[in-house]
Amino acid sequence: MMTDPIADMLTRIRNGSQVGKTEVTMPYSGIKHAIAGVLVEAGYVAAAEKVGSDHPELRIGLKYKGKNAAFRSLKRISRPGRRSYSGYQDLPRVLSDRGIAVVSTPQGVMSNKEARRRKLGGEIICEVY
Repeated sequence: MMTDPIADMLTRIRNGSQVGKTEVTMPYSGIKHAIAGVLVEAGYVAAAEKVGSDHPELRIGLKYKGKNAAFRSLKRISRPGRRSYSGYQDLPRVLSDRGIAVVSTPQGVMSNKEARRRKLGGEIICEVY
């Protein structure tokens, strides 16, 4: 039984990009789709879509710059055993704001930059740069 499906999602994206795959698939959930949407907006992955209806899957298209992935690091921050929350003033600035942190706020999942602009705090899910 998997205890952290978000960490599994991030690992699938990392592993797929390291071996040069064009897309990766995983079991669908709303939070995973929201996280993938933030990664698409930030330009780290190409696309994210829900496929299937009986047992839906999330298909994420990977993005590359030359032979390298569009991101250098994809790191889980808040885990089931150790949650990490932050107010909007204390949201991390990933790589001097050249990267993003994905934050789950009361108004949905968004990047740290968007959460800071809206003055929303929340759970820091992962950091990407």
